[in-house]
Amino acid sequence: MAFAENLKQLPGVSHLAAIELIDAQGAVVGRIENKPGQAGSLAVYNHLAQLYGAIGPDAASRGLELYAEHSEDARANPGKHPNIDRLIGLIERNETLRVKQAFAV
Repeated sequence: MAFAENLKQLPGVSHLAAIELIDAQGAVVGRIENKPGQAGSLAVYNHLAQLYGAIGPDAASRGLELYAEHSEDARANPGKHPNIDRLIGLIERNETLRVKQAFAV
């Protein structure tokens, strides 16, 4: 399926303002906000965190499947899709990020 179709299958994120990505040392290494251009990634990362409890290599692999055609574009154009690049890096480095939700008010 294409990314747009995959997004329709994921839980909604209207209740979230953002998510923060936290490394093993407890540092916030990323933030994905609920705004145009990031809402799709917010849905993917939130879904992965719900399924896996954190985003490690297995979750990242599933995320690349959900990003569908954008994953191939990210591999061909490093830096164009930073949220996909992050998933690829987690797999390559065998790292895990915890996810902290920031709720909309």
